[in-house]
Amino acid sequence: MATLNFAGTEENVVTREEFPLSKAQEILKDEVVAVIGYGVQGPGQALNQRDNGINVIVGQRKNSKSWDKAVQDGFVEGKTLFEIEEALEKGTIICYLLSDAAQIALWPTVKKHLTAGKALYFSHGFGITYNDQTGIVPPKDVDVFLVAPKGSGTSLRRMFLQGRGLNSSYAIYQDATGKAFDRVISLGIAIGSGYLFETDFKREVYSDLTGERGTLMGAIQGIFAAQFETLRKNGHSPSEAFNETVEELTQSLMPLVAENGMDWMYANCSTTAQRGALDWWKKFRDATLPVFSDLYASVAAGKEAKRSIDSNSQKDYREKLDAELKELRESEMWQAGKTVRSLRPENQEPA
Repeated sequence: MATLNFAGTEENVVTREEFPLSKAQEILKDEVVAVIGYGVQGPGQALNQRDNGINVIVGQRKNSKSWDKAVQDGFVEGKTLFEIEEALEKGTIICYLLSDAAQIALWPTVKKHLTAGKALYFSHGFGITYNDQTGIVPPKDVDVFLVAPKGSGTSLRRMFLQGRGLNSSYAIYQDATGKAFDRVISLGIAIGSGYLFETDFKREVYSDLTGERGTLMGAIQGIFAAQFETLRKNGHSPSEAFNETVEELTQSLMPLVAENGMDWMYANCSTTAQRGALDWWKKFRDATLPVFSDLYASVAAGKEAKRSIDSNSQKDYREKLDAELKELRESEMWQAGKTVRSLRPENQEPA
């Protein structure tokens, strides 16, 4: 483990150079990694582990879309694909990758298969941190840890196939066997992490829920919508408004930020853009800081967890979600986006 200094703060990180895949394969050689759930994170993590030589099986409800997807991805019924309870019985490491609401519902079944020495693996601190609401309290004689990729399962798989890695956090909640660190880091390497940085379950879920509701999804959509609406109200066409709001950011500027940071992106823009950005960014910070403070307080108080559990456990949850996503999809901004994306050179039919 390396200790790195990030802006004056020391953090423990593990890189693939100091913990190579061969070491992870050796540590996991006698384990059966049971991936429970094949929805958002499950496919990417299971496929990357399989491709990295780990003995991985999938547990999924039969005759479901996710079961069919696992079959399409090469998992074989009775060999590497099983009904959930059979996979739980066979697995020595249980990768619990169902949605938070589904984890609550299935927990009594999972718990009875957590025999001494097994490990319970999460990719989110939700179930453990808010166990007063979820009821997820693991037995004391099993390891409990998490690896949380900083992105979607789709991104994890895509970057793996490109020979790249998606950074992940890791945390150990319970070390019953004395092997929790080796197990968790090995799994983090096996799923395709770029590097792993240390956290704990509470900090992971607090930062994750804040990020999702903030700059990663909620805030960025809100800012997009506000700027797009302002431009449209002032006579700009949908194409112009979308390109200046979304397309230039995602296709041109954010890759520069990812490459070398915000200051480097500023340095590679026009002097007019530099001046405007430097003059206005603190105003946006000051305007949104109270919102982020309220958001973090709501996360820490468990209010966001309660809303998520209450909403996502309703029988008509999927119908309500589809209606909200439809409203987003059919908004003028994202209809313009659909047209703009179709006009990108890579999406054009050859002449």
